[in-house]
Amino acid sequence: MNTNNPQGSNIFPHHIKIDHLGGADCVTGSCHLVRFCPETDKTVNILVDCGSTYGDDPELPFDQFPVSPDQIDYLFLTHAHIDHIGRVPDLIDAGFSGEIICTHATKALLSPMLHDALSFSNRTDKDINRIEKRIDDLSWGFELYETFTLKNGITFKLKNAGHILGSCFILFTFPDTEANVSIRVIFSGDLGSTDTPILPDPDIPDSCDLLIMESTYGDRLHPDRKSRVENLRRLLDKALADNGIVYIPAFALGRTQELLYELDRIGVKVPVFVDSPLGLKITKIYSELDAFWDKEAKGLKDRGDHPLDFRGLYGVNSYRDHKQLLDIKGPAIIIAGSGMCTGGRIVDHLKHGLEAPLNDIFFVGYQAKGTPGRKMIEKKVPVKAGIHMLTAYSAHADQQMLVDWFKSMPVPPKEFRLIHGEDKARKELYMLLESLSPKSCNLSPGS
Repeated sequence: MNTNNPQGSNIFPHHIKIDHLGGADCVTGSCHLVRFCPETDKTVNILVDCGSTYGDDPELPFDQFPVSPDQIDYLFLTHAHIDHIGRVPDLIDAGFSGEIICTHATKALLSPMLHDALSFSNRTDKDINRIEKRIDDLSWGFELYETFTLKNGITFKLKNAGHILGSCFILFTFPDTEANVSIRVIFSGDLGSTDTPILPDPDIPDSCDLLIMESTYGDRLHPDRKSRVENLRRLLDKALADNGIVYIPAFALGRTQELLYELDRIGVKVPVFVDSPLGLKITKIYSELDAFWDKEAKGLKDRGDHPLDFRGLYGVNSYRDHKQLLDIKGPAIIIAGSGMCTGGRIVDHLKHGLEAPLNDIFFVGYQAKGTPGRKMIEKKVPVKAGIHMLTAYSAHADQQMLVDWFKSMPVPPKEFRLIHGEDKARKELYMLLESLSPKSCNLSPGS
C-alpha cells in the first residue's frame, strides 16, 4: 500500500500534504515534508529531519524536493544522529534560511556532530566555520512538554523519545477552520528501548489523527537489559581469555556512552580505549547534561560512582596516539567509530586486527545494507577474527516496545504510517498494529 500522499484519507483536509523524502522504506536518510496550505494564507512548509544516508539507501537531491529549500519555513530535528541531521549544511547551502527547532540537548550536540561530519567533506576551514555559525544562528532549543505556536496557527509539542540524549517525538496541531477542528500529527522520530542506560524511557504519546512511526526493529525482539549485561560480560570473558583485542565499532553519540556505562557496571579489568575524538567530546557533553539523565544514572553520580568514567578507561584524541594504539597487544577493548565501519578510526583497527583469530569484533548496532559492517556479518568479507552481533544494544525500540508505545496512546490513531525500516520490519509491525486500530481507518505499512 502506498502512503506518499495523505489526500483521500478521511482525516486529511486537502490543505495538508505530507511527503516522505527520505527514510520512507529504508532506515537511514530520514526526511519528511509537511505542507500546510490554507486557502486564505501563505503555505507553511515544515521539514522534519534532513539526514544523510548509509550503504545502499537512496538520497533525493534537493532540486527534486516538492518545494525548494528556500521555501522551507521550519526544520525540526528529532535528534542529533547524522542520518537525521547530516544534510543540514547542504540544505542551508541550497538556500534554506528558516528556523531550526529541536530540544535543548540536541542543540548542544548539533555543533560537534556536524563539525565532525563536515571535516570529512571537501569544505575549507573557512567554509566550515561559516556554515557552523549559520546553523547556530538558525537553531533554537525548546523545552519538552510545552506547546509552542508557529505561523498560521500551527502548534507543536516535543516529548522525550528515549533514543539518545535530547531525542524527541513531535506532536503538530494544524487548524482546519472550514471544519472547525484541528488535525493532530505525530512524528515519532527514533524511539528508544526501555531501560536504556542514562536515558529516561520514551514518554507516552498523546492521541493523534495521524501517527508517522519508525519501524527499524519491527520484526525482532531484544534481550532484556539484565540478560544483555550478562551476555556482554560472558562474551568479553571468552573473547579476552586468549589475550586478544575486542574491537567495538560504535557511533560517537549514544552508543559509546551506553557501552561505557555497561563496562563500568561489569567492572571490566582490561584497558578500555575510546579511540574517537568525537566520542570523547560527546561523552563530555553527556556528563555536562546530567539534568537529562534517568534516575539510576543520577543516583550513581550522587554516590560518587560516575557512570561514564572508571579505572582503566583511556581516551585517544590525537592521531599520533591512534597510530600507536594500532600496535597494542591484548587483552584490551577498543571502541572506535564509525558504527557501521563506513569510515573513521575503526577502519584502521580492523585492517590491523581482522586477520588475527584471537581478536573479536562486537557489533552493537544496526548495520545498514551495503555497509562494511553488514557485509562482515553476512560473511561477504572474509575475516579470521570472531564476529559477534549484540542486537540488545540497539538504540531503537524492538517490536514489542513499539507495539506497547502504540498501545499506550489514550486513543488509537485514525491512521498510521510506518517509515524508517526495511520491508520485512515494516510489514511485520504493520500486521500487529493493524489489529489495534479501528477497522474503518486507512492503515498502511509505509511508502
